[in-house]
Amino acid sequence: KVGSLLTYGNGDGILIEQVGETNFSVDFLRNTGFSLLQGCRMRNTKTEFVSCPSCGRTLFDLQETTAQITEATGHLPGVTVAVMGCIVNGPGEMADADFGYVGTLPGKVDLYYGKEVVRKSIPNEEAVDSLVDLIKSYGMWKDKEEEEAEEEVAVAA
Repeated sequence: KVGSLLTYGNGDGILIEQVGETNFSVDFLRNTGFSLLQGCRMRNTKTEFVSCPSCGRTLFDLQETTAQITEATGHLPGVTVAVMGCIVNGPGEMADADFGYVGTLPGKVDLYYGKEVVRKSIPNEEAVDSLVDLIKSYGMWKDKEEEEAEEEVAVAA
């Protein structure tokens, strides 16, 4: 319920407290709070991912590929990455993403910056690394260690 209230502008933040006998870790509570705020578009603390639901036209293992992309890019606040299984609906579904990863031919992927194709027919085995290189080329990359240090400073403050 609180998510919809925040989405409609009925609040500026949240307070999550331990209630009852269940003990949640501080990291769990912090991640839950930040995820809720990010979902309501109030605070951006991690990479946003958009993915298609998968269908018969999907040209690669969507779940495995999304997990690989999440592992490689999940520490980039303010960046949106779309992972789309095919060219049919992919570009329309990822219209608001900064970067797109779209299956185009069996074993091949196109990479997008915004709505523009910037790299075509990349073999699946090289595509995640190519996506990272693309993010770096547009100046939106931070190393994981650098991002973790900034996060620790923010939490301490």
